[in-house]
Amino acid sequence: MSDIKSYKLPFVLLSFLLIVCFLGNISLGSVYIPIPDVFKGLFGNITNESWSYIILNYRLPKALTAILVGSGLGISGLLMQTLFRNPLAGPFVLGISSGASLGVAIIILGAGVSGGFLTGMLISKWSLVVAASLGSFLVLLAVLAVSSKVRDTMAILIIGLMFGSITSAVVSVLSYFSSAQKLQQYIFWGFGSLGNLSWRELAIFFIIYIFGILLSILSIKALNTLLLGENYAKSLGLNMKRSRLIIILATSFLAGTITAFAGPIAFIGLAIPHLTRQIFTTANHKVLLPAVFLFGGILMLICDSIAQLPNSDYTLPINAITSIIGAPVVIWLLVRKRKMVF
Repeated sequence: MSDIKSYKLPFVLLSFLLIVCFLGNISLGSVYIPIPDVFKGLFGNITNESWSYIILNYRLPKALTAILVGSGLGISGLLMQTLFRNPLAGPFVLGISSGASLGVAIIILGAGVSGGFLTGMLISKWSLVVAASLGSFLVLLAVLAVSSKVRDTMAILIIGLMFGSITSAVVSVLSYFSSAQKLQQYIFWGFGSLGNLSWRELAIFFIIYIFGILLSILSIKALNTLLLGENYAKSLGLNMKRSRLIIILATSFLAGTITAFAGPIAFIGLAIPHLTRQIFTTANHKVLLPAVFLFGGILMLICDSIAQLPNSDYTLPINAITSIIGAPVVIWLLVRKRKMVF
C-alpha cells in the first residue's frame, strides 16, 4: 500500500491527462466542436442538433473504445511480459490475433474463393466479429490444451508463435485464391478501426473486457511472485498451472475481444508496459496494472486524434499511427537506457 501511495501524484496527473485527451478526442475531427460544447453535448444541453448527434452517436463511443482498446492491450502486454519474463512479449504472442485474423479471412476471403456462394449470407459487421471471436477462441483452446501438458512456460511461448505461423499460412493460401476486391476488404479490416462500434456493440465489448480485467486483478499476487522466477514461485506455494491458466485467459479475453471488435491494433501492447516503467519504477503489479491502464488509454486517444486528421475529411489507419508514433519512442528508450526496464 505504501508503494501505491508514493505514486499518488503521477496517478493524479495521468488521470487528469486521460480526461483532457478524452475531451480533446471528442472535440477534434472533420468538424471541430469547442470543448465547452463537448461538455454540453455529453450532458444533453447542447442546442446544435448536428453536434449533439456527432458527439453521442459517433465520437463518444469511439473515444470510449479507444480507452478500452489502449488499456486492454497494455494490460495484456504487461501480463505476457511478466509471465514469459520477456520484454518483447506482447498481447498477441499466443497467436490470439492470428486466430482472429484467420476467422475473418475465412469469412471474407473464403467467401470469395467459394465463388460468391457465401458472400451475401455471411459477410456482415456482426459476422466478422463472431468469426474473429471464434478464431481467437479456437487458438486459445489449442494453446490451453497444449499448455496443460507442458511444464516449461517458454515452451508455451514458442507453441503460441507456431500456432500464429500456421494460421498465417492458411490466410496466405486463402489470399492467393481470392479476388482483388476481397483482398482489399480483408486488408482494410487489418488496418484496425475504433469508430465502427454502436452503443450495443460497445456494451458487449465492455462486458467481456471487464471479465478480462477482473482476471488480471486476480493475477496480481501471482504476477508479483513470478518476478522471482518459476522455481522460487513454486517454493512459495504458487500453483503454476492455475496461475498460468488465469493469466492466459485474462490476456485472451482482452486481446481476443479487442481484435474482434477493433481489428488487430499494432504496437500498443508491446510498448505501453515499457513506457509505464519509465515513470513507475517499480515491479509491484498493484501499481503497474492501473498505471498501464491509464497510459494505454492516453496513448490510444492521442493516436486516434492524430489519425482523424482534424479539419479534414480523411482518416488514417490507426495501425499506421500507433506504429509511427510508438516505434521511435521505444527505439529512443533503448538507446537512452541501453536496455528496457524489466
